[in-house]
Amino acid sequence: MARRLPIGVELIAEQRAHARVWAPEHAKVTLVIESGARTGPRETVLDREPGGYHAGVVTDLGAGGRYRFRLGDDPALYADPASRYQPEGPLGPSQVVDPAAFAWTDAGWTGVAAERHVLYELHVGTFTPEGTWSAAAAWLGYLAEIGITTLEIMPIADFMGRHNWGYDGVNLYAPCRRHGTPDDMRRFVDRAHAAGLAVILDVVYNHFGPDGNQLFAYSPRYRAAQVNEWGDSFNFDGEQSGPVRELVIANAGYWIDEFHLDGLRLDATQAIVDRSADHVIAALTRRAREAGAGRQIFVVGESEPQDARLLAAPIGLDALWNDDFHHTARVAATGLIDGYLHDYRGTPQELVSAVKRGFLFQGQLFAWQRNPRGRPTRGHARHHFVQFLENHDQVANVGFGERLCALTDPATLRALTAVLLLGPALPMLFQGQEHGATEPWRFFVDHAPALNDAVRAGRAKFTAQFRRLATPEAQARLPDPTAEATFRSCVLDPRQRRLDHPLVALHRDLLRLRRDDPAFTDPRDDALDGAILSERAFVLRYLQDDPLRDRIVLVNLGPTFSAPAVAEPLLAPPDGAGWQVLWSSEDPRYGGHGTPPPFDRVRLAIPARAAVVLAPAPGASLQVELTPEEQHAPVEP
Repeated sequence: MARRLPIGVELIAEQRAHARVWAPEHAKVTLVIESGARTGPRETVLDREPGGYHAGVVTDLGAGGRYRFRLGDDPALYADPASRYQPEGPLGPSQVVDPAAFAWTDAGWTGVAAERHVLYELHVGTFTPEGTWSAAAAWLGYLAEIGITTLEIMPIADFMGRHNWGYDGVNLYAPCRRHGTPDDMRRFVDRAHAAGLAVILDVVYNHFGPDGNQLFAYSPRYRAAQVNEWGDSFNFDGEQSGPVRELVIANAGYWIDEFHLDGLRLDATQAIVDRSADHVIAALTRRAREAGAGRQIFVVGESEPQDARLLAAPIGLDALWNDDFHHTARVAATGLIDGYLHDYRGTPQELVSAVKRGFLFQGQLFAWQRNPRGRPTRGHARHHFVQFLENHDQVANVGFGERLCALTDPATLRALTAVLLLGPALPMLFQGQEHGATEPWRFFVDHAPALNDAVRAGRAKFTAQFRRLATPEAQARLPDPTAEATFRSCVLDPRQRRLDHPLVALHRDLLRLRRDDPAFTDPRDDALDGAILSERAFVLRYLQDDPLRDRIVLVNLGPTFSAPAVAEPLLAPPDGAGWQVLWSSEDPRYGGHGTPPPFDRVRLAIPARAAVVLAPAPGASLQVELTPEEQHAPVEP
């Protein structure tokens, strides 16, 4: 039987479907039609196949029909492990979906080049008050206008309850009913491509959702012997692991094929345990690219230990998240050194090193964990790292969910945004960051009461690593992650999304500069250098074959920096040229106070808490004619 996927229920004619599930411990599996049947039988016993599969043709089951499976003689009914849609939630019936029925219009879409991604992390349930694909689609033009190229959608596999971050999904193939139908998701992707935006999906292959998971009824072999900090793990390398690997590898291709997605973000790769010769991450990455059918597929991973080996063969991910950049930038912005920020100081040296080399920890001792951390990034181009000032984890983890704009001054935030967006790594924004969203981002779930109690206790224990959050007073103020009000507080107000907003203008102008000036994304190893100017100031120089195409970014995160002379070669202009201001974070359009020329007749000056981009100005040499009196006059330090 020719099938799109090896498991699940697929249409083979208008009112005929083929079903295939893995249930090795059960002698009999029966498909029970619950709605949509016209005249035929409502129950079909599937044929047992080698390897524990059960399969067969089911008559009188068409698109929109709902069904579940009975395992053996147990009267209970269970959702399809590869259900394409759960309209009543994980415990309800599965619904047959015809992926060929949607009329795509993106035949000419080929994707985004690997080095050109500008990512925007988006949670469908809180991006708009409606929390739907349709409502989010109304803002695609706005995001494209700012300069976003790629939407990174937080996990959407269906989950129990009314709201969730998405990392507790239990139906890997079923887009969450809360956001709309599968075709609503397809329509969102189709409209994104029309707007010039790629769409990648955050997927969770490191643990099973803790509430509503029915896979273990089909076989306990789905579960690995080990558990991780989030719960039960997938059995990728133990006895009878082949069908489990098949479920996940096929899922990676499914999202690319049937929803035209442009890639995946793999959550917590360090918790995907596989001792097989062909690691499941390598296999699912290959499958995703095969399913792309000529599109440029982008697969990015999260690796808490910062294992750069994931970028090389045989795994071959396109990029890794770089928490180190976030951690040092957050310390630079807020001064907070606590919890897992213990080993960062937010110094110019850390920022320069993160921009130049990606990970800061590449095997050195990481005192917070009392062990070495990270792997060398040598040989990997800078666009293999994703850098950010905010993401879903970091905003929620470090305090009470405040966004960075509430924790630092506007000038410092503008300067650090320039470092992020003009760096050669792939930048990522978290939803609302571009306009300084004031809504907090907090951890929220909606589980059964007993599990909710465990979530509250676990969240309190996690936050207690930060000393200021470990006091009884602070613990009492922590928002209840299981409360409806906590979820509601995170929903963004779309009225703040205005192209004339000063922060939006800042992001748009920086991303236009990044897009149009090749110096900022030059992938060559020797195309970027940096140096420290003071305890709070540094310079980045983007080096081109033609020195007149060089660019300088001066960054000062402290008080006004002024010096009569700076013996730093990176500040030297090309022969016969001087420097002119190309862009400044202190432009009044962004809420700044203006920028005098950094170089005058006798000194270099950088405004307080500012980033300034300089370009060569031919004929505007720094050399000036001095009178005899000026030649001998002392220059004040």
